[in-house]
Amino acid sequence: MNHRELSVLMAGLLATSLVTGIVAADPPRPGTEGNGLTENESATLWSRDADNYISQEEYRQRYGENRSAVHQVANGTDVTFKRPPATAATWTRNDFEDLNAGGPDTSVHPPHADLEDGVFIEDAHATIFAVQPSTRGHLESGETPLYIAPNGTMRGFVDYRVRVPNGSSSGNTTISWSLTEHEIEEVRLKKDGETIAERDGAHTPALDYQIEDDWSANLTLEAEISVRLKKTVRTDLGDRTDVDVTYRTETRNVSDSIAVEIYDLSAYPYYAEYPNGDAGVAIFQSRPWQGYTLTDDGEARVRGIWRFYTARNTNWDTLVRSNRTASATVQSDAIPVYVHAYPSRIGPRAEPVRDGPELIETWGTDRPSPVGTIGGNINIDIVNQSYTTTYGVAVRAETVDREALHVAGIVRGVNASIAEPDAGSERQLRRSNLTVEVIQQNQSQATVRVELRDNQTGAPIALDDSRQYPIGGTTRNGYITVADQRVETNASGVAIVTIDEPGIYTARYHPGSCLGQDPAYVSDTATARWNPLGTIDGWFALVFEVGWQLLPFFVMFYAGKRLLRMLGPEDIFGQKP
Repeated sequence: MNHRELSVLMAGLLATSLVTGIVAADPPRPGTEGNGLTENESATLWSRDADNYISQEEYRQRYGENRSAVHQVANGTDVTFKRPPATAATWTRNDFEDLNAGGPDTSVHPPHADLEDGVFIEDAHATIFAVQPSTRGHLESGETPLYIAPNGTMRGFVDYRVRVPNGSSSGNTTISWSLTEHEIEEVRLKKDGETIAERDGAHTPALDYQIEDDWSANLTLEAEISVRLKKTVRTDLGDRTDVDVTYRTETRNVSDSIAVEIYDLSAYPYYAEYPNGDAGVAIFQSRPWQGYTLTDDGEARVRGIWRFYTARNTNWDTLVRSNRTASATVQSDAIPVYVHAYPSRIGPRAEPVRDGPELIETWGTDRPSPVGTIGGNINIDIVNQSYTTTYGVAVRAETVDREALHVAGIVRGVNASIAEPDAGSERQLRRSNLTVEVIQQNQSQATVRVELRDNQTGAPIALDDSRQYPIGGTTRNGYITVADQRVETNASGVAIVTIDEPGIYTARYHPGSCLGQDPAYVSDTATARWNPLGTIDGWFALVFEVGWQLLPFFVMFYAGKRLLRMLGPEDIFGQKP
């Protein structure tokens, strides 16, 4: 007997009595269910399981078999991914088939279901099981949107029970009730109140949808339930019996809603050519996205800060079976699994790491850590302090195959359509000319003049590093670092810096993104040296300081010499023998 069969047997035993608590639910053991996944794949699904590691020997003794290496790792920690995996949707689609309704006398529902009662219809609900492909984004505390693909499937669970009135007798009259018909007439999927998909009634409907040209929406699963009962009144008149038959019907609509973000990407790449012939490309999106490839074989690629894990929706760990007299909580046979995206401490990466593209710049918005949204029993490398979203990523590489440029999103299967760059999106990078000179100095500090100009035309380069999104506009972003200071040049291309420690100082121009500036520039460096001995005042101060330090020795020397003259050597050292 496998793990899930044992769970079903225990659930059946519990279903006969009233249960006040929730039955603890553990994910099924990898390899024990045929849900379209291998043992290794299913082992990576359960990031919310308790990572209570047991040794291989203990596992063999407990289950009578060996486990794979991936299964062993997943037993002690959680597995994360560079890209949104397909395993969550595969598992959910197959496990959904194990979800069964309870029949006309019993309603089966998850504990969080919104139940409705009527005259004859009771414990009725329509509850969303899963919407996929999708990814739950963890952006910050209080902001965990569910991004769904523009084309996908919503799966739901609909159930109810019928309350058949008890019969009664009074005098020579007997009243009896019986159920003649009950059904789910229709199931609909609505977007902001508008029906976008519908099908005949079913307890476990799967509704395919297609949503275009929309940013966010409220999706509603709605089901129409109807019942028909027969009421029979028998009157005993002695020599005959009158029978009066009437029918009572009831229809009830039940629903469940979920807020979603329609995840549809369009990429507008910006290209640049460096003076040495290298190619550059930068892409910006206003939503989290995975990264992009630069070559046809996909080997050269860049990805942002987002990584992924898979975890079950714990709302479906148990189900409640309710009838006319009692209810029981049992372990669920169907568990939906979702992909989750989170900002990783690993940060943005270019691959191959050693000889691949060079990550030039990333930009986005600053957000606090979303660690509080993850929940318990999840061990991942999530950032634990404020971070910058990688809504934009720019790289430099020896070669960029524009025909092979492929932009991938954080929702599985959603890739950005590549649009032709607008006029002016192509950038020819120029060399910059950075100079540094000491223009004023004394023994305590020096004033350094930094000047930045176009190496080709000699025009000054003015900087302003205040903009967050470097696409569009006329202000040039970038800055210069010198003496542990970060400065920007004025309209004349000049910045003044004061330093107070002698030494050799290297100034470096950080041009920032090439997207919001035309022409664009590459970095340059320049060096200046400051030593107080470079001035007359500095030499005078040095002589004065040295003389002041040596003054006690001069005094002692002078005093000793005078003493020798006054007493003579014989008085000091005595007569010769």
